[in-house]
Amino acid sequence: MNHRPGGWRRELFWPARGAHSAVAGGIADPPAAGRIIGAALECFGRIDTLVNNAGVYLSKPFTDYTAADYATIVGVNLTGFFWLTQRAIAEMVSRYGGHVVNVSATPAEAADSATPAVLAALTKGGLAAATRSLAFEYAAYGIRVNAVLPGVIQTPVHPADSYEHLGGRLVPLGPVGQVSDVVDGVLFLESSPYITGEILHIDGGQIADHYG
Repeated sequence: MNHRPGGWRRELFWPARGAHSAVAGGIADPPAAGRIIGAALECFGRIDTLVNNAGVYLSKPFTDYTAADYATIVGVNLTGFFWLTQRAIAEMVSRYGGHVVNVSATPAEAADSATPAVLAALTKGGLAAATRSLAFEYAAYGIRVNAVLPGVIQTPVHPADSYEHLGGRLVPLGPVGQVSDVVDGVLFLESSPYITGEILHIDGGQIADHYG
């Protein structure tokens, strides 16, 4: 899920063939799920794996969140996940097999008073709970459901030097993670047919250190 002026764009890829398709729209809009699934079936003929990567993060004191903040974060992080995953799993059930990977975040399991983010905890924690629930519900249909839980990951959204102080403070392994670390985690789950209901922490030990 990539942000573009005027809305969101879901990009669909088939790496083995290099094919891809893009669908413009707002992920929080329920009809968008039907358009995305329809485009995937038209382009590829089937849905093997869904990666729910759309997400919005906003750190604020709890009492400062607005109704607009709530609607945006819940809409992207949960509503979009719900309707798109529902449509994708329906297709997977019809041919017995598939894989869903949800992208959660460390606020789902660990709070940090320096960066309060209750809406991230609420929504990304909901993804983690839904991951386990769906894994159990659809195992009999050959469908696996897993999640990755990234820690501090450097992305192009923020300047590289803005991450320098975070590694030593939050991550036992030192430097902050890279997008490629998350990709490797998703690919590991994709290539592991006996893993389902798993929440894979990709955080340099951040969660382990928190509970230690």
